[in-house]
Amino acid sequence: MGEGSDATAPMGEPVQQFSVFLQNQAGSLELLIRLLHQSRVELLGFSVQDSRDATVARIVTSDPDSTQQVFLEKGIPHTTADLVVVALRNPAEEFQKCLHELRLAETNLDFAYTLLPHPEGRTLVAMHVEDVEFAQSVLHRAGVKILSQEGLSR
Repeated sequence: MGEGSDATAPMGEPVQQFSVFLQNQAGSLELLIRLLHQSRVELLGFSVQDSRDATVARIVTSDPDSTQQVFLEKGIPHTTADLVVVALRNPAEEFQKCLHELRLAETNLDFAYTLLPHPEGRTLVAMHVEDVEFAQSVLHRAGVKILSQEGLSR
């Protein structure tokens, strides 16, 4: 695991996800991404759930503080949640290992999605779990590379 690594060592700040509530109309997501880009915030990953009445865009950005400020200034309805983000070299095998370790630890995975490509060529998977700190500890002990917000923001 590395020099003097401790399975319970802090991993840094967890990656923050924003769930943004958009009107179900053409161009809503594009406008949101443009607004972030104008504020020099990079979109690192997203997942979209659409229904007849509304769309929920789950997004991960390079700068959560600036993202939060933009949303507050513009009155954009949103919530935040912490995620566990893992960096995988062999995604099929290593993601299965993550799921196995989480199951053995009896912790729930609520949902997961991949992020945009990482400069090191690793596949990044964002996972929403019931207890971020516990899941990070479990995966860290299993030798899985976990990214903090600082590590993800490049």
